[in-house]
Amino acid sequence: MAILDWTEIRDRAIKFSAEWKDETNENAEAKSFWNDFFNIFGISRRRVATFEERVSKLEGTGFIDLLWKGVLLIEHKSRGKDLNKAYNQAIDYFPGLKESELPKYILVSDFERFALHDLETGAKREFELKNLHKNIELFGFIAGYQKQEFKEQDPVNIKAAEKMAKLHDGLKDAGYVGHELEVYLVRLLFCLFADDTGIFEKNIFRDYIEQHTKEDGSDLAMHLHQIFAILDTPREKRMTTLSEALNQFPYVNGKLFEETLPPAAFNKDMRELFLECCILDWGKISPAIFGSMFQGVMKPDERRSLGAHYTSEKNILKVIEPLFMNDLRKEFESCKGNIRKLEEFHEKLSTLTFLDPACGCGNFLIIAYRELRLLEIEVLREITTGQMAIDLGFLLKVNVDQFYGIEIDEFPAQIAQVALWLMDHQMNMMAGQEFGMYYTRLPLTKKANIQHANALEIDWESVISSKRLSYILGNPPFVGSSMMSKEQKEAMKPITKELKSAGGLDFVCAWYIKAAQYVQYSNTLVGLVSTNSVVQGEQAIVLWKYLFKEKRMTIHFAHQTFKWTNEARGNAAVFCIIVGFSAHRDLPKHLYSYPDISAEPTLKKVKNINQYLLESPTIFIEKRRKPISEVPEMLYGTKPVDGGNYLFTKEEMESFLLQEPQAQPYFKTWIGAQELTNSTERYCLYLKDCPPGQLKKMPLVLERVNNVRAIRLESDKKSTKEWANYPTHFTEDRYSDSNILIVPRVTSEKRPYVPIGFYQKGTICSDAAFQVSNATPYLFGLLNSSMHMAWLKTVGGRLKSDFRYSNTLVYNNFVFPNASEQIVDKVEKVANEILELRKNYISYNNTLADLYSPLTMPQDLRKAHNKLDAIVDKAYGRKFKTEEERVVHLLSLYTELTSK
Repeated sequence: MAILDWTEIRDRAIKFSAEWKDETNENAEAKSFWNDFFNIFGISRRRVATFEERVSKLEGTGFIDLLWKGVLLIEHKSRGKDLNKAYNQAIDYFPGLKESELPKYILVSDFERFALHDLETGAKREFELKNLHKNIELFGFIAGYQKQEFKEQDPVNIKAAEKMAKLHDGLKDAGYVGHELEVYLVRLLFCLFADDTGIFEKNIFRDYIEQHTKEDGSDLAMHLHQIFAILDTPREKRMTTLSEALNQFPYVNGKLFEETLPPAAFNKDMRELFLECCILDWGKISPAIFGSMFQGVMKPDERRSLGAHYTSEKNILKVIEPLFMNDLRKEFESCKGNIRKLEEFHEKLSTLTFLDPACGCGNFLIIAYRELRLLEIEVLREITTGQMAIDLGFLLKVNVDQFYGIEIDEFPAQIAQVALWLMDHQMNMMAGQEFGMYYTRLPLTKKANIQHANALEIDWESVISSKRLSYILGNPPFVGSSMMSKEQKEAMKPITKELKSAGGLDFVCAWYIKAAQYVQYSNTLVGLVSTNSVVQGEQAIVLWKYLFKEKRMTIHFAHQTFKWTNEARGNAAVFCIIVGFSAHRDLPKHLYSYPDISAEPTLKKVKNINQYLLESPTIFIEKRRKPISEVPEMLYGTKPVDGGNYLFTKEEMESFLLQEPQAQPYFKTWIGAQELTNSTERYCLYLKDCPPGQLKKMPLVLERVNNVRAIRLESDKKSTKEWANYPTHFTEDRYSDSNILIVPRVTSEKRPYVPIGFYQKGTICSDAAFQVSNATPYLFGLLNSSMHMAWLKTVGGRLKSDFRYSNTLVYNNFVFPNASEQIVDKVEKVANEILELRKNYISYNNTLADLYSPLTMPQDLRKAHNKLDAIVDKAYGRKFKTEEERVVHLLSLYTELTSK
């Protein structure tokens, strides 16, 4: 039986109220009252609910007036009785019900009054019988209508994902695996959704499972097999002897149930789990939950290798709104009041096409489709104002076949296909609710165009012509260059062959490049999500120089770095950016910035967005051999190539000197990144200036020299073999007999400052760090400032998520200020204050890692750095409010210097 239009339901409610307005006797007429009540919605009470259900209470036994298991409990009283007392009586029945039988709603009535309690939201609505028709939409769950709110992190979404994941695991453990399991799960998901949303008559799927399958689950698979076959058979082709219970299922088509699968096998626990899935209110679930379900069933190692992230609706909207929805809404507003323009705009909506070339379970396509359909409903509301009767089948033009996707794995590709159908049905129901009629597209005649293929190998033109495509959107895999598999590296080569130095690009860059190549001669707009590494360091130069100069792309909107959370199992979070680009040069440009990466963005209309996602001219900062400012050079530290023979812990050195005291003058402090940040004491035996005669007097030292010679001789490198002739020398000796700065090559992204060290002469910097000779407290202060830190974050690279310092890219391109003597003195004073604070804390067994952790950084040290930042800002001529302002200023200074 089809869902009734709201107009008819309201008419039936008015007649019901008139018929029962004078009834008072609970015992005599209550059952007839509720039978007629269900008939308002075209539902047979007998099919869904029972009277006088016997249950065990905490004290004794009770009888529920009417129970629709898992949905509705009704407690009925005589006219004038206390409805609050009736509600409390209803709650008392709960201990006697199974979890799958607990209702979502409690309805109490005394013929004249109704009180509906929504147990999921806690909402309560009271009204009189005469006003039933005015409140009838509260009972949409009976008719099969479901109000859509699209709440992020809705508990029912998470619960559904987890239960389906358990069902998947149960079937897999039983031996039902691979392609068959994937298709089977997708079919079950469709049936669960259809049962709650009017694709099927309300609850017929759940009722069939409960009433026709054995409790031990032994015949469940057989019955599901029959249902799948019926759903794929038009009514006119079904056997005339088919039972009414099976024949009630509609013909679905869409090839969803076409493939013949081997039967699965269930047990009692699996059947009970499946029934728990059935009782969830799938009408409240966004089809985008299928993405979360997919993440829930994947193994963590598979999830990492695929770079998959299920995306919240909130984050998806950050892409689709600036990409197309904001402009479409603006155009719609300009059309209001003009029917011809509205109809042309409506026609335009039906011609827009969308491609997600790494669509996964279709989350981006699903939400984009939903937003487009919601806009279509608004358009139709304007067009049909004042019309008495409309034909939704004729008026609704936007359909799923406007959406295209490419997905490398079969299971999510299937889910994306089905999820778009389900979103289509939700939107049809919403349109029906809006215009007072029931509308569904069954049997299915159109489908989304989801290709099961490798997006980096397939020609996107074979999926949809770039001349027809309106938008590319999505969230391609996040895999760092150092984490890519051999197959992923090979897949990137044909795409990056035109680029110079493409070896350091992250996997996601392949989608940026391929999208630019694809849309270069079209009007297609692109909006992609990626990790922020693609707009930092060398990647920002290599990737965007190619996109801007070779492919003539322009960034027309961007979200700067923010925290991208998802709703998948494990709730992964990464730091991401969103970039919208195209071959259009005249589009307005919008930049979304985040003062706090976890907060809401601020929007600014700008003239240009460069490769760092800054409102600044596009300047490609590349490696420089010498500093652009007049400062000492920064070099790699010393590399001994000694097999560890010349390196000692403090204890090892002390033990060695007890046996070889003459070696004392040849020990120097050894500092690398680890020693610096963890305040570890290490030493090296430095023999470059040791006279041969003195060396012969130290047999233990001589033994180590001989070991070094042997190690170098065994090397495969010609240069290392040659250094075997000079075993007392380090192969790369950059020891400086001066004060030095030591800068770690990699540091945690969580630290507010890079823990740069200042050391007196006599210290040797290892090759695990950079060093600056002839260091001063002034230079130390500048490099430990927020000004320099902002430059590092933008221009420097990343190793995983950590900052990767570069002498040629970061230090040599950093424009130092032309500071007055007064400013220099102030910087040096605060720099010495910071060094003294560090020294005091380290003497009490603290490390620089402790001191520069955002959680444990001492207050006095933080205040000293704040003071230093204010002075350094002054050295640059102004006070800066944000990191972005600092970088933009530095880029401006860099442009001035390089243009001379």
